[in-house]
Amino acid sequence: MSGTRSDGDLLRAIAADRDRRAFEELYRRYAPWLTARLRGRCADPATVDDVVQETFLAVWRGKARYREEAAAQDAAGWLWRIGSRRLIDALRGDGARGRMRQALARLRHRDEASAEERVLAGVEHGDLAGALTRLSPELRAVLQATVVDGLTTREAAVLLGIPPGTVKTRALRARKQLREALA
Repeated sequence: MSGTRSDGDLLRAIAADRDRRAFEELYRRYAPWLTARLRGRCADPATVDDVVQETFLAVWRGKARYREEAAAQDAAGWLWRIGSRRLIDALRGDGARGRMRQALARLRHRDEASAEERVLAGVEHGDLAGALTRLSPELRAVLQATVVDGLTTREAAVLLGIPPGTVKTRALRARKQLREALA
């Protein structure tokens, strides 16, 4: 086969045939990116390296299933979701894995959009990027974790190393400032 294979081709080859070359290509393509992104969330390089390895092991062993039919789900986003969840598990310790799975199940099955999602979805015009950059780094980090990364308050608290109440307070302040900036 000539040329570079698509992410979908690589993932199909890994899942169906346990194609080692496909796995190595996927790893070379995404491991540096995932490492860099996780290092933005965790200052411990050893933990980050372990999480990257666990993420790709989950892909190789078939514990993580990529669903191509979900058009909005690209390989990078899919790997990020796996990696960020594994980072949270690593930061919490193995004893919390059961509670994490329950929290994630509740997140997947909720029927209504969160307040953050409603605010961001309602912004059709305006300078959202500018308003976000004017937020303090602490408020932006909470929005990144809860809105962009889709983490729960507890998950964001673990990831950011702050109490859940602080996550809620910062999220409220961020939403208020965004509303005012975009009004």
